[in-house]
Amino acid sequence: MEFNHIPVLLNETIENLNIKEDGIYVDGTMGGASHSREIAKRLTRGRLIAIDQDIDAIKKGTEVLKDFEDKVTIVKSNFSNLDQVLDDLGIEKIDGLLLDLGVSSYQLDQGERGFSYHQDFPLDMRMDQSQDLSARDVVNEYSKKDLERIILTYGEERWAKRIAEFIVAERKVKPIESTFDLLEVIKKAIPKAQRMDKHPGMKTFQAIRIEVNNELNIIDKTIDMGIKRMNPKGRMCIITFHSLEDRIVKNAFRYQELDCICDPRAPICTCDKVSTIKVLSRKPILPTKEEIERNPRSRSAKLRVAMKK
Repeated sequence: MEFNHIPVLLNETIENLNIKEDGIYVDGTMGGASHSREIAKRLTRGRLIAIDQDIDAIKKGTEVLKDFEDKVTIVKSNFSNLDQVLDDLGIEKIDGLLLDLGVSSYQLDQGERGFSYHQDFPLDMRMDQSQDLSARDVVNEYSKKDLERIILTYGEERWAKRIAEFIVAERKVKPIESTFDLLEVIKKAIPKAQRMDKHPGMKTFQAIRIEVNNELNIIDKTIDMGIKRMNPKGRMCIITFHSLEDRIVKNAFRYQELDCICDPRAPICTCDKVSTIKVLSRKPILPTKEEIERNPRSRSAKLRVAMKK
């Protein structure tokens, strides 16, 4: 299957990056390279560093960006390694950073990657297929307590305790090997009358994917790194797809913008906190009705933008 990822909020993101033709930009989640290509088009003496941990994305990005080889460097890594990537390339400062935190259409649609509850394949869910931890390990080896915590925290699933109990009971009989094996356990755990409108597997699959790929824990760290490496007036654009991600980005931007974190009742400021950014999107930028009609998966997307002071 060809790596095909429909870009979300493409025009809005490129506009808000405010690309300078001689600037240095990082696309921390290259995917199908649609955003990367639009950035590269606008560069003359500038440079784009395109990062992805998925080998299929690296292959696709190399193909899509072949006409911009003189301006683009593709790196197989995770965006949480931003400092290391830039140091290895001898780059001290950048002018923009883009993170698209969604799972690509390709990863969801390619059943053998084990992300989708619509197709029956071995449980996997690794974005970087060279890493050891997979969804099968999480489901079959994590304790009941840890499974409940993950499903409740990362999936915001009200039936987390019951699902964890059913998973542990099932794996005592036989290992849970495939996406449909896991889905059947979830369906048994959630009473039919309580399944509501959304797919019963959606929240649990999301939670396990986040755990496997450590998706939430690296966002704060990368925002902090990105701001420190940013030139004044540089832009950071982050696209999220669910409330947990968006909350982390919103709160991180809010903290970075604060000039003081002392108790308001304190007579003088002693915290030495300095505001590093100006948040340019007080409310998240959302896809248009037309984009949602073209690409229903964009429905939950939110773009937040900040500028380095």
